[in-house]
Amino acid sequence: MTLSLVTQRPFRVESFCAGRMAPGLRPRHLALLRAAEALGGRVDGGQAGALAFSFQPEPVSAGSHVLELGASAPACLVFQCLFYPLALAGGGELRLLGLTHAPKGPTYHHLAWVWLPLLEAYGLRASLSLQRAGFWPEGVGEFRGLLQGPGEPPLKVEVPARGTLQDVEVRSLVGGVPFEVAARQARAAENALRERGIYCHAENLPLPVGKTPGTLVFVRAQFENTFAAFAAVGARNAAPEEVGSKAAHALADFMQTPGALDEHLADQILLPAALLAAGRLGASTPGTTRFTAARITPHLRVTAGLLEEFLPVQVEVKDEGEVAVLPRADGSTG
Repeated sequence: MTLSLVTQRPFRVESFCAGRMAPGLRPRHLALLRAAEALGGRVDGGQAGALAFSFQPEPVSAGSHVLELGASAPACLVFQCLFYPLALAGGGELRLLGLTHAPKGPTYHHLAWVWLPLLEAYGLRASLSLQRAGFWPEGVGEFRGLLQGPGEPPLKVEVPARGTLQDVEVRSLVGGVPFEVAARQARAAENALRERGIYCHAENLPLPVGKTPGTLVFVRAQFENTFAAFAAVGARNAAPEEVGSKAAHALADFMQTPGALDEHLADQILLPAALLAAGRLGASTPGTTRFTAARITPHLRVTAGLLEEFLPVQVEVKDEGEVAVLPRADGSTG
């Protein structure tokens, strides 16, 4: 939907999630469809359980939008979906009410502390503010994003190696539970990292929450050339020590790989990289992006193919982890 809104090319999907136990469109998918309609477009066939639907985009204009998505709707994914078309239209404000912290998918803090810093390399900027966190399963959170129009784009973005580890920070956040839980999560993360030879400093922070209490441990490592971050959301009845250790082990496992970007950042950098290579980020010559990934995921390969269908770009993916996003020489799409 992001690519459709940016390029104004319609699309149709058939047999959506047909092989899953619950096939067809689910509430989280419907939230994304309705959000795209609010920004500029029309969905046909977008009912719960539908296996097929189509999307006809309409021109996107700069401006402000308030979207009440509901408790089961992934507000952070909606923000990522709408960010690019709204930013390229000149910017505006998005106020989203929905799920901000779920066990799977990006959290609000991933957007603020990881995703947006990544986009700054491409001249794309926004500021975020969290009014309240919405934890799975019933929490309706709220956050606002103020999006700027694109700045001057780079000619190239290259991250072939992460370089020397410079700093590791653990942030333990809690809302609606005793604050001592934050300290227990942080200690568990520190201990797990220390066992792997990684030293860090920790900070415990309170979170404003809605109906459902929750916790989060966020571990961020700053390297010479890039950064990596991993989070664990505390599920109901999960021990604080389990949450802290989970986030810490994710970082430690990443550091056993040679890749410059973790698998989530490797997926997420593809879209701004493709917009740069297609000349969509400004008047400069279309640019290139090269990086190495800790792991080449199936999701990365699918995203690469989709980008080539919508934009005149070429995405080269090597099994050993090297990825390049380049302008297509003949200017055609797939």
